[in-house]
Amino acid sequence: MSDAGRGLSPPGVLFAGLGLAALALPFLTLRANRIVAGDGVMLWDSAPLSHVLPGLLAMAAGLALGLPASAPLRRFGGSLLGLAGLLWLLATGAGALLVDAGDLARVSPAAGFWCLLLTLMLLMADALAQMEPGPKARAGLLVLLLTALAAVLWSGMLSDLSIAQEYASRRDAFRSATLRHTGLAFGSLAAAAAIGFPLGILCHRRPGLRGATLPVLSFLQTIPSLAMFGIMIPILGWVGSSFPAAQALGIAGIGFAPAFLALVLYSLLPVVSNTVAGLDAAPPAATEAARGMGMTPAQRLWKVELPLGMPVILAGLRIVLVQNIGLAVIAGLIGGGGYGTFVFQGLNQTATDLILLGALPTVLMALVAAVVMDILVDLTRRTPERPT
Repeated sequence: MSDAGRGLSPPGVLFAGLGLAALALPFLTLRANRIVAGDGVMLWDSAPLSHVLPGLLAMAAGLALGLPASAPLRRFGGSLLGLAGLLWLLATGAGALLVDAGDLARVSPAAGFWCLLLTLMLLMADALAQMEPGPKARAGLLVLLLTALAAVLWSGMLSDLSIAQEYASRRDAFRSATLRHTGLAFGSLAAAAAIGFPLGILCHRRPGLRGATLPVLSFLQTIPSLAMFGIMIPILGWVGSSFPAAQALGIAGIGFAPAFLALVLYSLLPVVSNTVAGLDAAPPAATEAARGMGMTPAQRLWKVELPLGMPVILAGLRIVLVQNIGLAVIAGLIGGGGYGTFVFQGLNQTATDLILLGALPTVLMALVAAVVMDILVDLTRRTPERPT
């Protein structure tokens, strides 16, 4: 193999090939209105060549910068350059296609755009994995990327896209859905932690309780999400109709309460099992040393076992949070609100961009939550070395 071949990154070569292949797919879709099937438009037909060329060159340069195996920082910069070019092409193409297209015309990203976006995001992830940034560096990068995304959205450069028009007509509803989705995901996580942590500690202390509890929680995880949401409807409907106080608190067969309860039940197994696993992971030498120092069981728990098991416990919370952000979409089917409202409205109306209005924020929220939780897990692992 030549020196040049050894200097190339295999993932980088793959991403460059995928980027070239994506150019053969339609980049944008032009529709007469928001619900009819549209026509695919190739990248070079979406705008005048003088507008397309800068973005195309930026993407090509970004993918080329991703080829060297020994330059992770340059590869990361290449992914940013490629994403900037992709956004430029999206904005200019949407604006150009809407000229003389009619007042009801809509422009949406097509398969070519999504493939290029995925390719560049994979290039970014591969470069970051090669760079191995610490928790603080990853937190800084996350803040910078979210700030850049917010600046792009607030600048209005993507306002010609159909999804931006869907948002503009539902601005207040989108804010309410964001609050409700956040409340479902993070509220159910907090409730599951409040129940699961003490239960996990008890299961750690009492093997008999562990043997009875974990199979029950595992069974709850096997129930399909739609079935779980459906089971909650008659149960909470009966509670709301039988107890006026519960009805006054908003507990009913549909709405927020059944969705929240179902998410809490789904969350208990990862919280309890990871709490048990984290406490079990404490080295016997450490617990014996703590016992030899005269620590009580409670002191050993708080000063030795929990700090040593915190990475495993936080990993369980990460699973719960990402899981609940996705499952909260289904709450839209039973009146629970959240981004699922837009997803199911879009399905009923065959409006793809309305579906994306609910799906894309859900994906973004899940990705950010996963990265933040990974950072917290890594921070808890950075414990001082014990003297030998």
